[in-house]
Parts: sequence; structure tokens; C-alpha cells
Amino acid sequence: MSIFINSDSKVIVQGMTGSEGSKHTARMLASGTTIVGGVNPRKAGTSVDFDGQSIPVFGSVADAMAQTGADVTVLFVPPAFTKSAVIEAVDAGIPLAVIITEGVPVADTAEFFAYAQSKGTRLIGPNCPGLITPGQSNVGITPANITGPGKIGLVSKSGTLTYQMMFELRDIGFSTAVGIGGDPVIGTTHIDCLEAFENDPETAAIVMIGEIGGDAEERAAAYIKDHVTKPVVGYVAGFEAPEGKTMGHAGAIVSGSAGTAQAKKEALEAAGVKVGKTPTETAELMRQIING
Repeated sequence: MSIFINSDSKVIVQGMTGSEGSKHTARMLASGTTIVGGVNPRKAGTSVDFDGQSIPVFGSVADAMAQTGADVTVLFVPPAFTKSAVIEAVDAGIPLAVIITEGVPVADTAEFFAYAQSKGTRLIGPNCPGLITPGQSNVGITPANITGPGKIGLVSKSGTLTYQMMFELRDIGFSTAVGIGGDPVIGTTHIDCLEAFENDPETAAIVMIGEIGGDAEERAAAYIKDHVTKPVVGYVAGFEAPEGKTMGHAGAIVSGSAGTAQAKKEALEAAGVKVGKTPTETAELMRQIING
């Protein structure tokens, strides 16, 4: 089992013919993802060869879905065109859209997220590494060779910390790892993933990685307290950050005590979450839980 994607997922790539889309399509294919098409209106009817595998290019998401049965799209589209690309995917009725693009205007994200919610499409991102169910499907830019399948679920705001945690716990492995992105407005939240992992019979325990700024981790802590029965360990990036300083992600700004790493740590611990001071310590806390 897994959340959101599995070996049956049929993936299309919006922006497959661009440099980033092409590079990561090759990597996704190499890790076993079923990619059934790309989308580029100017190159409809052509195909792209990836190491002997020919992937057709369609003129629209609707065409790609009609001809391939695709149920996931991943977007490698420049920020200025991301809103229209997401809206096109939502209008076509795709169940899941994974938006890798960094630098999408927050107003655009707010607009297309509200639209996607109204139409029933789940968005992951923007500004995220995507998600991976090891050995089954890898949608986005997560390196597939750092961990294997297992029983830990991972949800993270940070791409690089997603990879580090997967590597630290590679001896146990993961059901699904989801990088949700660090922008102020994102499609799928910590809480959405916590709910899905709680309901996934193959996920035994959950790692949640947050970062300073906003109140997403505090809200997640309240949700865990009321709804999550599986063990959760956490890590909050930014303990060394000075107050009022904007960090790497657009969402990571701290004002007063709200949004600090310490405040988030305390909220999570009050909900029964064990919180590590470093990624390695966090991984060790998870290892103790799994190994009893």
C-alpha cells in the first residue's frame, strides 16, 4: 500500500520536452514510474525517445488522458505559465497534479488551488520535490536510489531534508515520501498526508518535517493529537534562525514567538510527537519506535 501514487499510477509530464522536464522524465522512467505521455501543444503528435522507450507527446492534458488513461500529471512548466497549465489539468479532470516549479506567484497558487479544490483535483506543491512510493512510482525529482520500500510514511516541507531522512532511514524503508513544498500557499498539507498515512494499513509510523514560519506545524500537532493513532516523530528546520529573518523558503518567516522552531517543537511534543534536534536524531527516534 501507499498514499496518492502506486504501481498502477499512469503519469503524464507537462513540460516533458523542456530541459528540466526531459531530464527528470528520464530519471522517473529509470526508477520504474509508468509515464504514458508528455504535453506540449506545439509538439503534439511527436514522440521523445528515452533510452529506447518512446513517449508520445499530446497537445493537451485532455487528449493525453483520453488516449492513455493517465491519472497523474507532473508539471515542469515555467512560473509564468504554471497557473494556466494547472487549470488545464484540473479542467481535464486529472485526480492528482504534482507541481515542481519554483517561483510561482503566491496569488496564482491561491487562485489555482481554490479552483482545483472546487473540481476535486489534489495538488502537491508548488516548489516541491514531488512524491515517491519506492519500487512503484516516483513523480517529481526525488532521487529513487536512496531508499527502498518499507513501512515509514514521510511528509516534509523541505526537499533536501526529505532526501536526507530517506537516506538516514534506508535500513527500514518507506511506504510513501511526500515533499509538500515550503511556499506560503500549497496544495496538499501536512494534515492531508497525516490523514492518508493514518488510513494506510502498510504505514506503521510517520516522520513529519517542518520548518520555521507560519503555523502549519502547530495545526498539524493539533490534528495528530485528535486523529492520529500511529507513532509520529518530527523535525523542525531552523532552530538557529534569527528572529524576523526570512529563510530559504517563501513561507519561512518568523514574527515574535509564533512560527519559531521552539514553538513548533513544543506544540508537537504536547501532541505526543517525539521531536529530534537534528535529522539524524530524528531518524534515531524513528528507529527506536520501529525496532521496539
